[in-house]
Order: sequence, then C-alpha cells, then structure tokens
Amino acid sequence: MTTVVTPSTLTEPKFSLGSKHLARILDLTGGEVRSIIALAERLRTQGYAPWSHAMSGRAMALVFEKASLRTRVSFEVGFQRLGGSVIYLDQQNSPLGVRETLADFGHNMERFVDCLVARVMKHSVIEGLCESMHVPVINALCDRHHPCQALADFQTLLALQPDPARIHLAWVGDGNNVCHSLMECAAALGSRITVVTPKGLEPDAAITAKAQGRAMRTGATITLSNDLDAIAGVTAVYADVWVSMGETDGEAKRAALEPFQVNDRLMAIAGPQARFMHCLPAKRGQEVTDSVMDSPASIVFDQAENRMHAQASLLLHLLAPTATH
Repeated sequence: MTTVVTPSTLTEPKFSLGSKHLARILDLTGGEVRSIIALAERLRTQGYAPWSHAMSGRAMALVFEKASLRTRVSFEVGFQRLGGSVIYLDQQNSPLGVRETLADFGHNMERFVDCLVARVMKHSVIEGLCESMHVPVINALCDRHHPCQALADFQTLLALQPDPARIHLAWVGDGNNVCHSLMECAAALGSRITVVTPKGLEPDAAITAKAQGRAMRTGATITLSNDLDAIAGVTAVYADVWVSMGETDGEAKRAALEPFQVNDRLMAIAGPQARFMHCLPAKRGQEVTDSVMDSPASIVFDQAENRMHAQASLLLHLLAPTATH
C-alpha cells in the first residue's frame, strides 16, 4: 500500500468483544470500532508474526450463498495467518434454511467451529444465525448491511486523514447495503458522510434514522441529497455497482443512475484532494470510468487489502481478546 497512517489518533483502549456477533456496525460501540481499526493497522504495518499462533486450534466456517472473491480470500488468508483452520461451505445451490431449518444448521455448526462467517441474500438469515448460535456470527454481506467492508473502508480513510472528525465521505449512487454500513461507521466514529442518490433510491429510512441517532451522540453528520454538487470538497467519493446480485429491476435502476456515474467531471466537482473508493467488483464504464478507476486518486486496492486486516482484527477481538493488547 502507498498510503501512510499516523497511528496516534488510532490508538484506543483495547476492547474484549467476547462472543459477540457482528450483524451490523451499530452492534459495535465507537470505541470498539476504533480498537478494531487500530489493530488492523498494526497487522498491516507490523505483519502477522506476533499473532501467528493466536488462532491455533480454532476453526472458522465460511458459509456463502453469493459468489465472492475478496470476501472469501481475505477471510481465509487472514485467519490462516493467525494460525487457524478454515472450512468453506458453498450454499449457492442450497440456500440456508432449505435443506434443514436455520436453527438446526446453527446448532450443528456451533458444535464444530469457533466462528461462522456468513455471506447471504437476506438479513433475516443473519439474524436467525445469531439467535441460534452461541459462537460468534459475522455478517460478511447481506441485502441490508456489509459491516466488514465499512471497517476496512474507514481504516483506509483514516490512513488518509487520521482525525475521524475531519473525514468527509461522499457516497454516489444507490443507497444500498454498503451505503448503510458506511453511514453507521461514520456515525460511530464521529465522521461526516454525504449520500447522493437519485430520487427514489435513497438509503433505507429506518437504517438511516438509527445511524442519525448514533450521530447525534458522536458529533457525526449524515446528509442525504439528490444534488451532485453536494460532494464538493470531500475526502473521498465512493461508488458501487448499480445493480447487485439478485436484483430484478436492473434496467430502470441503471437508467436512473446514469447521471451519477463517477467520471472526470464528477471528480472535478469533488476537488483535487478527493480520492476514489469502490468496494469492488466494479462495472467499468457504468458506475465508474476507467480514467477514474485507474487514476492516482483511486485507492480501491488499498480498500481490498484492508479487508483482510480489518477482518483479522475483528476475529482477534472476538476470539482472542487478550492478543489485542
């Protein structure tokens, strides 16, 4: 990675999450988010050698209803670097809760593994797993939230601007699951986020209200807008695919989002200081142009790398809290 972090503002008291689940960012306190990101930076900058045996004798299961590149590889490699073993269960042709009840699945899995990472279609599946399992369940993506992505993204942003209160992130496009988690992470850290969407594609009102409630306590600012000029002066501009896996309203959605493509003109509105972010995979030529994706302003591969570090830090906090000190 080419970005440099000033660690002083990331240093926080270490928290023990115990057997807590992570279904969404608001499951964590602001201090816990800071602690996870601080340790993630230590993993990135110092390497994994000091923690190479932290997960010795432990097993983690990955249960994926959706295809994956970054999520699967980052979880597998990160946990293995911590000394643990991983089993991958492909559920794309046999969704959870079909072959047997979700509760029965969860009760079985908790007898075998120390942690379950689930990438699923519906948030209700994550909720069901959390209710039925006594070992930690981590939401690796659902239709409502993508908390691990947001942790990695704010690790990346804090490498650019170590003071969370001075971070101003602009989301441009559909108010989707990634957008929800970024709002929640900004709220937890006291940062600023401006969400710019077409009319009718704003983030979920209930999720926004809960994030706004946290923001009121932390000094964060969450702004919803339909005006692209609202991104002027931001730290970074964030885009995502216009149509996610499983969505059926693709053509109408693409038509509404065409004016929101992140291109050179839009980045000029943001300003020369602005970086470009994307959770990947990107549909080049749709939500972002090659000229932006491949520009010096793009930090998308820093984000991808930080997925492994942020998730490894989360796993240490969940399963080996004494190793986080």
